Amino acid sequence: MRLAILGTRGIPANYGGFETFAEQLATRLAARGHDVTVYGRAGNVAPALDGTKYRGVRLAVLPAPRSKHLETVVHTWRSAWRARRARHEVALVCNSANFLSLPVLRAAGIRTALAIDGIESERRKWGFLGRSVYRVAGLLGPLWSDVVVADCVVIEQWLRSRGVTNVTMIAYGATAPGSTTTEALARLGVAPEGYVLYVSRLEPENNADVVIRGFVESGVPQPLVVVGDAPYADAYKARLREIAAGSDRVVFAGGIYGRGYDELRAHAACYVQATDVGGTHPALLEAMAAGRAVIANDIAEHREVLGDAGWYYAKNDPHDLARRLREVLTAPGSGEARAAQAAAARRRVAERYDWEDVTSAYERLAHDLLARG
Repeated sequence: MRLAILGTRGIPANYGGFETFAEQLATRLAARGHDVTVYGRAGNVAPALDGTKYRGVRLAVLPAPRSKHLETVVHTWRSAWRARRARHEVALVCNSANFLSLPVLRAAGIRTALAIDGIESERRKWGFLGRSVYRVAGLLGPLWSDVVVADCVVIEQWLRSRGVTNVTMIAYGATAPGSTTTEALARLGVAPEGYVLYVSRLEPENNADVVIRGFVESGVPQPLVVVGDAPYADAYKARLREIAAGSDRVVFAGGIYGRGYDELRAHAACYVQATDVGGTHPALLEAMAAGRAVIANDIAEHREVLGDAGWYYAKNDPHDLARRLREVLTAPGSGEARAAQAAAARRRVAERYDWEDVTSAYERLAHDLLARG
């Protein structure tokens, strides 16, 4: 099949969950013999790579405006017009904000799937305009796509409760770290099994502020390594540094990808998942696949993914997180408890969140869309 993925910043992944998803899915589909193209942004993928291949996947690189509200939408619109000429059969469009690109693709006879990874209108980073766009997207996206893909049952049920019938659920996947060396740890000044790890874009709904407050209050001896960055979030990032100013044990690592990221998730004493908006978060799955003890914000999406293979703290409550950190890291018998939960988390990923199974599900979905004629 001739397949395309639009709406992400492109691959190789160097930003967030949708980019990791695009790389994992596209390279696996290409390895199965499909003709796959991933459309990326010139700010994230070198323009010189346009038309070249990465691990069997064709890269299409187009410019995008540097604008919080327009970057994604304008880039995907441009990608859709270019995709019309590329003879794709099926296009997977990531992010419901890109709903305006769906009619462009369908007018060219391309079957479309719209991938949604959360309830975007609830993200605190958006003001009135952004939330309004996502509310409209929630109405028109399902009408203008052949199928909507939710990444967890919670989001699928939320969509169905709002009258969306053309929805299916396909989760993300995760793999064990590809590298277990310690060079990234040495650069950050932390030791194996000697730090708490937090990974996310530094945006309000991902609650890095809650994690830092809870960590400082906990008094645990291990440092906290904060991995992530975000464009258009300078004020929030400055606030995080203010919160951490009273502690010399908070390490802001910035965005780390590839081998360095694998090293950090392979050696953390525990991992904190703090998001409160979204579906299946890749970083949570990746921590589980690495066999890490996980402490998660208590929301339904995290319960669906982690199950009983970790600990929870009351939603967005730094005081309860502090309590959990002390329990998991310093209480008598905590080492044995972490090992048991980490093993359970690794088993759960292997059973439910295998990338090859995810790829097969998308492959079947594409075949089904083409069979509709």
